[in-house]
Amino acid sequence: MRLDAYLAQYWPDTSRSTWQKYVKAGYVKVNGKIETSTKRTLEEDDEVTTNVPELPTHDEATLPVIYKDENVIVINKPVGVLTHSKDALNSEFTVADFFKRFTTYHVDTNRPGIVHRLDRDTSGVLIGALNDETAKLLQRQFSTHKTKKTYVAVVDGAPNQPEAIIDLPIGRNPKKPSKFRVDPNGKSAQTIYKVLASTANRSLVELQPLTGRTHQLRVHMAHIGAPIHGDKVYGKPADRMYLHAAKLEITIPDGQRMLFAADVPPEFAAQENK
Repeated sequence: MRLDAYLAQYWPDTSRSTWQKYVKAGYVKVNGKIETSTKRTLEEDDEVTTNVPELPTHDEATLPVIYKDENVIVINKPVGVLTHSKDALNSEFTVADFFKRFTTYHVDTNRPGIVHRLDRDTSGVLIGALNDETAKLLQRQFSTHKTKKTYVAVVDGAPNQPEAIIDLPIGRNPKKPSKFRVDPNGKSAQTIYKVLASTANRSLVELQPLTGRTHQLRVHMAHIGAPIHGDKVYGKPADRMYLHAAKLEITIPDGQRMLFAADVPPEFAAQENK
């Protein structure tokens, strides 16, 4: 039997993919020696031992709750907080860690309660599902664009037009797979923007994504020559990325259409005046 299959069979509370990561991290020994190959074939007399370090529980960590009932939880995600960990070895506090205390949805994964996400450097409204049925309802609305999302951003410079619809497809940059770009062969993407205030150096804009492509707002604004201030990937770094999910309109399980809002951080006004 392969080592990773053996581990998943005898310690089923941990998934096979997670065990593969633990093996590669050096947390598993075969016959007293660290084994880092998940493909190692075990013989009948081989002895397997594990020494997986305990990750912090973050029991005391909390996040600002905007709304909560028996089906959903809505928070104002602070800038710098991950929506969910990327792998089993991540030890930092995430939104998913917080949601796990309340939800029954995907509790055996690294994404409990998560139905959509915000980038680490984006703050604002984030909704979570507290059960499977609610997750399906919310995800269906996100995938069919039945939600209405409103962001506020500070951008460097100013768009040429005070308001417009950016209708430009977005695709992954093949030379830098973690980045995206406007690409005629990419997926359709539309963003409505409106300039709320402007100075010589920066502008405060309202952004409404009509589609949900990865990094959509950041790519679109950079493409029209007004990158989001502090966007270290598509613009220039600053003390933070000045993008905030200010409002989310969505239907919750009782059929009620709800509008959740998170105040724009005060530093946005300070940047707008620079």
